[in-house]
Amino acid sequence: MAKIISIVPYPFLPARMGGQKGVALFYKYFSRHLSLITVTTKKNDPLAADGYEVMNILSDSKLRYINIFYLFKLGKIIREAGATHLLLEHPYYGWLGIILKKWYGVKLIVHSHNIENLRWKSLGKWWWPILRIYEKATHRAADYNFFVQKEDLAYGIRHFRLSPARCLLVTYGTESSKIPDKGLIDSSRQNVRARYRIEADEKLLLFNGSFNHYANLSGLYKIIDIINPKLQEKADFSYKILICGKDIPEDLMNGNIPNLLFAGFVEDIDEYFRAADIFLNPIVEGGGIKTKLVEALANNLNSVSTVNGAIGVDQEICNGKLFLSEDGDWIKFTDQILEAARFKADISNAFFYHFYWASVAEKAARFVEN
Repeated sequence: MAKIISIVPYPFLPARMGGQKGVALFYKYFSRHLSLITVTTKKNDPLAADGYEVMNILSDSKLRYINIFYLFKLGKIIREAGATHLLLEHPYYGWLGIILKKWYGVKLIVHSHNIENLRWKSLGKWWWPILRIYEKATHRAADYNFFVQKEDLAYGIRHFRLSPARCLLVTYGTESSKIPDKGLIDSSRQNVRARYRIEADEKLLLFNGSFNHYANLSGLYKIIDIINPKLQEKADFSYKILICGKDIPEDLMNGNIPNLLFAGFVEDIDEYFRAADIFLNPIVEGGGIKTKLVEALANNLNSVSTVNGAIGVDQEICNGKLFLSEDGDWIKFTDQILEAARFKADISNAFFYHFYWASVAEKAARFVEN
């Protein structure tokens, strides 16, 4: 059996946000097939890990990314555990992984969550070409490269000149293997609508995210400044838009915006997905798969998204439940909200075959073992 040491250089336990869940749930199912020890920052809670060991060795300081003393700490762990593989979440510890590979003979795996240089380019950072060189060098030094979406995988093969045999699609997933029970959907709808005094004839539109991320905050302002005013022009469409997530600006929370309700951070976001009629995903910046869209569709929720917001989610396996508009085409986006309000169908079995965490992790484990 392969013995893997992974490095997660940021807080992810307990997992509350989409990116955090993307690591924690992958490890939960991955560790059912392989031995896994995770080295991470001190702010993580080891008791929140499910099926794998957590070692809080990395500092919470930003200087942790250039701390050369981690070479010796990680080397000791590799020796004592008899590790065969080193797994990096994101390419930022590429220098560390490359040296440890050479010194200790471990196989190096890089798990890419985005093409990072393109993400920072889309956010207007001048230094993205420097990151591109570093990111390319890290991936080329790896024995295996995991990508969360096929577009990123294709980019790696073409622009980083990676061998396809060393690359694998390891998408973000869902713990659901089927659509929620109707009774659970009905009770969620009753609870959430009662909680926010939403009338029976009002369609409930949902948007969620962590609003300390620029792309999510920008999407929220698109809803407030463009989408909501356009919906107000539809005289025969009664609705409320519910916003969930942490770090919503106070001026918005207290702004008394027509048709908008602000829930802030909620413990059980799945209850809100089950309660809603339509999920909104007006994201036009950033890269990578939008985890909230996968979660919404897994809860059988009709979803209206920009093309950017749906990266990594194939419309063909959604049985008509994913409505797409070009980035910036807010007239079509608004019209598709009305179409989604009338559409009746269930998400396909093909969707769960592709996104179920147990299947995703098993495929990754077989790839490493073989």
